[in-house]
Parts: sequence; structure tokens; C-alpha cells
Amino acid sequence: MKCPFCQHPNSKVVDSRPAKDGRAIRRRRECLNCLERFTTYEQIQEFQPMVIKKDGRREPFERKKIIDGILKACEKRPISINKIEAFVDEIERDIQEKGSPEIPSKVIGERVMDQLRKWDDVAYVRFASVYKQFKDLKEFMNQLQELLEKGQKKDMTAK
Repeated sequence: MKCPFCQHPNSKVVDSRPAKDGRAIRRRRECLNCLERFTTYEQIQEFQPMVIKKDGRREPFERKKIIDGILKACEKRPISINKIEAFVDEIERDIQEKGSPEIPSKVIGERVMDQLRKWDDVAYVRFASVYKQFKDLKEFMNQLQELLEKGQKKDMTAK
């Protein structure tokens, strides 16, 4: 394992413990050259389904793409990385359990939008604006209006 600080190829394991519900091992390592410490995760290489994109292309499922999209939507919002990682763990676990060789990107995108709507309206709108590819300001405004109306209904029922 190369050190991320000095690129030295050798390190020693200082501590190991289970992570991600026992599906991975978290290892603290120390570089034998610069003595910096860093964390690595080791997990079983599971079968990953192909994601069917909107245009019909197929590409391997990549957890990092989901995390990156959510992080962009949640930039400067009060949503922790731990919360995001736990949610993506849940998505990945559900996909693995279904065992289907293919999954439409729409299924993943809708699930992310539903969760972001629960967490934070601004993050939801940011993600939706990219995911739904609004063609003009009118489509964007319609989505905002729908969100505002739902918010008003929540306020009315809370009183």
C-alpha cells in the first residue's frame, strides 16, 4: 500500500477493526518511510451490476459517482459525510441483495432525490436540477413551486 504522503510502497498495520456493518475491515497504517499514519479499507469484491443510463449505455455501478453527486448537491449544507456514506451503503446493499445484473440509473437517481428531499430542500433542488436536466427556467420554477407547496402543507398539518 503506497503512502499517500510520500508514495513509499511499504507501511505497517497499526490497528484493524471491522467497518461498514462487518462488510469491510478498517486498517490504520503507518508509513515506514515518513511515519505518517493513514486509513485504508479492505472489502470483499462483490459482483456489481451494470447501470443502464438514460441514453441506453451500460456502465459498471460506481458507488463513488453517487457520493460525488450527493456531495455536490450538499455543498455548504448541514449534512454530514457520515450520513451520506451510510445512505450510499444502504443503496449499495439493496442493489447487491436484489442480485439483478442491471439496474436503471433512474431507480438510483429517484432514490437519491427522495432522500435529499427529506434531508434538505436546497440540496434536493440542486440535485434535481442536474438529474432532471431542466430545459429552461420555467421547468426549474415549477419544481420550486411544487416544493414550496409541499412545505406549506407540512406547515399546515403541523399546526
